[in-house]
Amino acid sequence: MKLRIKFRKFGSLRFIGHLDVMRFFQKAIRRAGIDVKYTTGFSPHQVMSFAAPLGVGLTSNGEYMDIEVNSMGSCQDVMERLNQACVPGIEVISVKVLPEKAGNAMASVAAASYTVRFRKGREPAADMAAVLPGFLAKEHIMVTKETKKGSREVDLRPGIYQLEWRDNAFTMLVDASSGGNIKPVQIIEALLAGCGEGLQENALLITREEVYSHMETEELPHLVPLDEIGFVQ
Repeated sequence: MKLRIKFRKFGSLRFIGHLDVMRFFQKAIRRAGIDVKYTTGFSPHQVMSFAAPLGVGLTSNGEYMDIEVNSMGSCQDVMERLNQACVPGIEVISVKVLPEKAGNAMASVAAASYTVRFRKGREPAADMAAVLPGFLAKEHIMVTKETKKGSREVDLRPGIYQLEWRDNAFTMLVDASSGGNIKPVQIIEALLAGCGEGLQENALLITREEVYSHMETEELPHLVPLDEIGFVQ
């Protein structure tokens, strides 16, 4: 049986990386007494996969992990057990049983939504509300992306699905697929560059709000949160 677990990452735990989060959950699952499935072979490990890894320093209200279990009581029971085994900074907020043909969390990611604020004292001089319409009117937003194979030019514009400035914060919905994977800092840097400004060091407070999958329907394809796939048992 496959389970999709949604959790929050906040507080000081925003400074731990993805591999540390994975190791934490491996231990938490054992402490919680979850009947998790293990791989076979010389070095068995828990059958577990995560959606798009969260960058160090970011908080999130919508992280996802898929696990396989041999048996379970109820989704509520699994959630309560895990939360009892968790530490401040990690909170499980939902557990659902996945349909048999559902793709794993990592392969399902199509987009992500974020809230981005400037730290006090590190705000740009430009009026974000005034410059944003011109930024979004651009046909192309070219930036240099550093990769393991070197640097290359990429166009951010096709992957910016929504971008608004409201209550002194950006809200954005962007491509988070393996082929796109736009980071909020890239958008803010490009926006400020168009104003002749640079992004100050450690200027942004970024929270990932949700991760979405691409759902095909008889009408139109659309994005749905990963926790809308599955059911509560």
